[in-house]
Amino acid sequence: MTTFEFQVRILEQQNQVLGTKWELLQQLDPNNCKNSLEPILEGCTSNLRKQLEMLSGDRVRLDLGLRNMQDLVEDYRKKYEVEINRRPAAENEFVVLKKDANAACMNKVELQAKVDSLTDDIKSFKCLYEGEIPQVQSHISDVSVILSVDSNRDLDLDSIITQVRAQDELIALESKGEAEIQELQVTAGQHGDDLKLTKAEISDLSRWIQRIRLEIGNVEKQMAIANAEQWGDWALKDAQAKLDELEAALLQSKQELARMLQEYQELALDEHKTGPGRGDCHLLPAAGGRGVQWRELREWSGCPRRLTGLGLLLPVAAVISNTSSGAGGAGFSVGFGTSSSYSCKPS
Repeated sequence: MTTFEFQVRILEQQNQVLGTKWELLQQLDPNNCKNSLEPILEGCTSNLRKQLEMLSGDRVRLDLGLRNMQDLVEDYRKKYEVEINRRPAAENEFVVLKKDANAACMNKVELQAKVDSLTDDIKSFKCLYEGEIPQVQSHISDVSVILSVDSNRDLDLDSIITQVRAQDELIALESKGEAEIQELQVTAGQHGDDLKLTKAEISDLSRWIQRIRLEIGNVEKQMAIANAEQWGDWALKDAQAKLDELEAALLQSKQELARMLQEYQELALDEHKTGPGRGDCHLLPAAGGRGVQWRELREWSGCPRRLTGLGLLLPVAAVISNTSSGAGGAGFSVGFGTSSSYSCKPS
């Protein structure tokens, strides 16, 4: 963008320089200026050709960059479409995984509650077992003492059998309680293993969710890259449009130069027809300002360096037009970039 603006400013300055030169060349003597006009025109033409070649080179370079950028945009567009097509499946999978994770969490809570209840049961059974063991041992010791001390033949077998049966039932109950405790311990171990597996599954799901989030971030970055490439494509099209405008302005400058040359030749022929005695004219101020005599401008025409310096230093836009008076005389007006304009009439 900056390069094209710089080229536009250069063309505007050259246009102003050419306009100033043309204005001063009109004030020269036709016999002397015919020889000096061709080198100036050739120089201007060569400069315009160089600028045209430079713009053509820039156009080729920009076309190559445009093709490369279009290929790159197409590649990114294909990748973006693939990612967009994959995104719904990933979102659905994420929803399913989220549901599974929620179910696993609920299962974990239920298993933890069961483990807590089983642990409480185990503790209660342990307390009962620890409280009943001394009683059973005391009963066993009492029975043994009774058997060892009592040597009477008339034994009360029914009571002994009843006591032994009660002790056997108590031992059976204790054995059953121990078996239940062992079973509860085994069940608690199984639930602990299930809890470990559930934790491992939850960690796997967390890693999977993190990976899906990273993929979503990559897709968003690719979307941002695609938007930036679209903006670059728009900027390139804008630059191409400005290049076309510059080429049109260059063509218009050439046409304007040809028209000005034709008008100058017509003015020279008119001056030649009017004769050498009517060649002096005075510049009259049309919109204010001090007047400048025609002879002083002719003195400037004797030095090409002054003309060149004047053309480079005065940023003016010369507007030269043929006017015809009521008596058939020829005249022209010169408009500068400032607020003053001067008109020339034959004396």
